[in-house]
Amino acid sequence: MTPGLPNGNTGVVGVGVDLVEVDRLREVIDRRPRLVERVFTEDERAYASRFSDPWPRLAARFAAKEAALKAIGVGLGGMSMLEIEVRRETGGAPLLCVTGQSADVAARKGVAAWHCSLTHTASHAQAVVMALG
Repeated sequence: MTPGLPNGNTGVVGVGVDLVEVDRLREVIDRRPRLVERVFTEDERAYASRFSDPWPRLAARFAAKEAALKAIGVGLGGMSMLEIEVRRETGGAPLLCVTGQSADVAARKGVAAWHCSLTHTASHAQAVVMALG
């Protein structure tokens, strides 16, 4: 075990960063409305819908999903977007949860835990994801 890493993790497997233009995401989903159900979980959609403008929050979650894929070196389709979910911890911090076959893919890559940071403005959303082994 490497000192200083949480939960007995042994090190960083990878880091992913993604930046999303909020209007571009909105335009894509306007053209393909069913995409929202194929990318965002019901809980993610419900969380974002609580705000007058849900798009920056959805864009931040999309960025987190793409950053997770980058962190372990798989492309779109390497993991299911619906199996990568951003939740909120009790204190409000984002919590990246990977389930199902996507969790199996991550485990084969040596991932035991995830950390993520999200930020957004009205025009851009960014996520940084660390995959820990």
